[in-house]
Amino acid sequence: MTTPLILGTRGSDLALTQARMTEAALADVGVEVRIEVVKTIGDKRPDLKLSEFSQGDNPVLDKGIFTKELEEALIRGEIDFAVHSLKDVPTELGDGFEICATLPRADISDVLLTTEEGGRQQGWVEDLTGSSGETNPLWSGKTVATSSVRRARQMEWLFPGIQIVDIRGNVPTRIRKLIENEEWDGILLARAGIERLGIFTPGQASFEFEGTTVHATELEPSHFLPAAGQGAVAMEIRSGNERAREALAKINHEPTFQRVAAERAFLHRLQAGCQTPVGAWTWFEDGGDTLGMSVRVFDEDDPAAAPHECIARSNPDDLEKLVDALTKK
Repeated sequence: MTTPLILGTRGSDLALTQARMTEAALADVGVEVRIEVVKTIGDKRPDLKLSEFSQGDNPVLDKGIFTKELEEALIRGEIDFAVHSLKDVPTELGDGFEICATLPRADISDVLLTTEEGGRQQGWVEDLTGSSGETNPLWSGKTVATSSVRRARQMEWLFPGIQIVDIRGNVPTRIRKLIENEEWDGILLARAGIERLGIFTPGQASFEFEGTTVHATELEPSHFLPAAGQGAVAMEIRSGNERAREALAKINHEPTFQRVAAERAFLHRLQAGCQTPVGAWTWFEDGGDTLGMSVRVFDEDDPAAAPHECIARSNPDDLEKLVDALTKK
């Protein structure tokens, strides 16, 4: 009897959902796994802002706050592979680690959640779904919560006068905070997360959450650029674990793998991390023979500076050419 592979994951509802998606995909190709929950420092300290983890005597750099303990479990051989939301994985992995597979990617857009439909009636959410780039003065003075510096900087650039506040917690906790906090006008979340949890159905303008109606506005990714790797579930292994590598190769979704590889290659060239204000959007053209990529990079030291924006295209197998084009323009 073959020993099951051990899948390591965080314990949040979303992480467990993604772990079960991976388990089901492997079961379909005849690979048995056992799920092991590993608590990360990011889970243990939900009271801290993401930026605060890099401070103090024992800093945890980048979003290693959501991966460090899982990698330690890989080193000790307690798990065979870890399942991550790829946007939480540091751009540069440590020696001996690698991302070897991805599931088919979910929708990559962000979603604005509000508790009052009046926001749409008054027109203050309209520009989020368009592409005009014109400033809507009705955004001035509105308060939106997010933990993402990318989302924060894009909102401040697109809508001068908006107030951004920090929020932590898993997806349901964040929605509860929106409902309970009368001073907030909205929160920003990834569509993939609320969709995978069954909270949000694409195309619907609202949903019920614990007795409260929450209104949703999907943000067009070509206008409001998502994070590199957003919507992708990735598997990380120790490089020498050939059994895990061979099993995960059976469920790897190559188009997703190519897209996220390009996005992460761009971040790596910038020496940017998951908390750097960078948006990236990729797509295929010419039947998959051409990979296009749009990026928006904000100055970390000058909040008032306009972002660098660029679009480039190349063969999907020539990521260096694509990244060269994006960084030299």
